[in-house]
Amino acid sequence: MQTSFKTGDKAVYPGQGVGEVMGIEHTEVAGQRQSFYVLRILENGMRIMIPINKVGSVGLREIISEEDVKQVYSILREKDISVDSTTWNRRYREYMEKIKTGSVFEIAEVLRDLYLLKGDKDLSFGERKMLDTARSLLIKELSLAKDCSEEEIESDLKKIFNLA
Repeated sequence: MQTSFKTGDKAVYPGQGVGEVMGIEHTEVAGQRQSFYVLRILENGMRIMIPINKVGSVGLREIISEEDVKQVYSILREKDISVDSTTWNRRYREYMEKIKTGSVFEIAEVLRDLYLLKGDKDLSFGERKMLDTARSLLIKELSLAKDCSEEEIESDLKKIFNLA
């Protein structure tokens, strides 16, 4: 796993999505000189500073590989799983935890589960928002990993989940 990024690299920040490393800044914090990656989140332009010595603990990671893309697609295609019938707020908390891990595989599971659930019943407002979040996090990263447009990934998802 790469822990050093260069200006211009794309990296995934858990819960926020794909960002571009804009540079490295050095600042004094509590009398200690620290170095930070300056990350601009592609989705909303938010600027995040991540201490270089904390990259591992915050979960900043590279875009997934071609091999990982295949695994994400196979997770999305799994249909014979039972979606937990617990209360929506417990499900919401569990899904939120998965999204916060920043793991593309966990996010794919959340997306799949919510699409399967949506086929059975109406999703709560929170679940619909989470479905959108998981979808946009996944679409952005998959399009960069496959070096294709977000529309192509969107189209793949529509096929996988039989959406009109």
